[in-house]
Amino acid sequence: MRADTASPRQGVPSLWAATAIPGTHAPVLAGSVKADVLVIGAGYTGLSTALHLAQRGASVCVLDARQPGWGASGRNGGQVNPTLKHDPDELVRLYGAARAEPLIDAVSRSADLVFDLIDRHRIDCHPQRAGWLQLGYSERAVEAMHARASQWARRGVRVELLDKAAAAARVGTGAFEGGWLDGRAGTLQPLSFARGLAAAAQAAGAALHGDTPVTKLDRQGAHWTARTAGGAAVHAQQVVLATNGYTDGLWPGLARTVLAANSAIVATPPLGALGENILPGGEAAATSQRLLLYFRKDAQGRLLLGGRGHFADPRGAADFAHLERAVELLFPQLRGTRFDYRWAGRIAVTRDFMPHLHQPAPGITMALGYNGRGIALATAMGRDLAALLCGDRAQPCAFPITPIQPIPLHGLQRFYVAAGVAWYSLLDKLSG
Repeated sequence: MRADTASPRQGVPSLWAATAIPGTHAPVLAGSVKADVLVIGAGYTGLSTALHLAQRGASVCVLDARQPGWGASGRNGGQVNPTLKHDPDELVRLYGAARAEPLIDAVSRSADLVFDLIDRHRIDCHPQRAGWLQLGYSERAVEAMHARASQWARRGVRVELLDKAAAAARVGTGAFEGGWLDGRAGTLQPLSFARGLAAAAQAAGAALHGDTPVTKLDRQGAHWTARTAGGAAVHAQQVVLATNGYTDGLWPGLARTVLAANSAIVATPPLGALGENILPGGEAAATSQRLLLYFRKDAQGRLLLGGRGHFADPRGAADFAHLERAVELLFPQLRGTRFDYRWAGRIAVTRDFMPHLHQPAPGITMALGYNGRGIALATAMGRDLAALLCGDRAQPCAFPITPIQPIPLHGLQRFYVAAGVAWYSLLDKLSG
């Protein structure tokens, strides 16, 4: 097993860390600086925000407690999925058409933004846009997915409805009753994408500093001052907090608005001929269960499969055994195949399964809570934040600004997660 622990500078020794492009140099901040905007967090949200702000002419300083892409941005499954947990019609019912439709459109186009940035900045991250398969084990689940696909089709999205035979041909297993294909989606090497965004932000003029945790944030007149663990300071007119699943107590109550849940992944060696019939079209895939599994092949033909992890960070191979068993159940031809990599990262899950955007005080903005869809959503959020902070009325922010609302009894979050796992497991069994 490749261990799940490493120094902050090395990062987590996942498959992505072993195969990513070199990281951009993000030195420790040594002195005090001024900027128009300080961005705290160098994941997708922070890096996209910094890039788009710098392109608009703002002076930007990015600080991260580790290095760009160290968190979930460099540890996820690499699926570029331009959807929310809620279907379009449900969003209209919840928020009304005037509020929901701009959000639906922004989410629908979020994968376009990701692949456009890759092309524009020549990011070497193995992008592939073959679509995303959502798969169901029961006829009832497949009916619900076909209804979801129809909603997106009415909005101009290319979809395909799959029966059992079509699903088996696309996936390489007869385990599913059917599903649907979302033609907007794709895959990439997530840590390489994060590092590419970091390099693009630097090239546009943003200053990036790693291994520089912020310990205090104060309002001083019309400016904010961020103090770092090393004694340096940043003075800025605007601050963006973009720490997602690794949010701490820097801003009171913010960490209590999300459940920081572990998502774990295992990866095989390159499968060669053994994997020819598994996702032969290069799609990404996920099950329809509430406790979903997600899987894909990488550019070298390895199979990756991910799903829920334990609340605590994994400590050994036993913590990944349920995922390895899932690989064998879905693909019996892989029984006995070894797993070269096992790793995990923390995603931020919100109560309403929606991304959250907050502005609790003048000059400070916070964005987090992508519920496992961060590549597309966080990148789009960063672009919208840049427009919002620059006062661009021609490009209004599609994500609604909401008040900070901590989850009640958040200190019991490990029990929330355990109870949710048990409850959703029961619902999955009852719904087939």
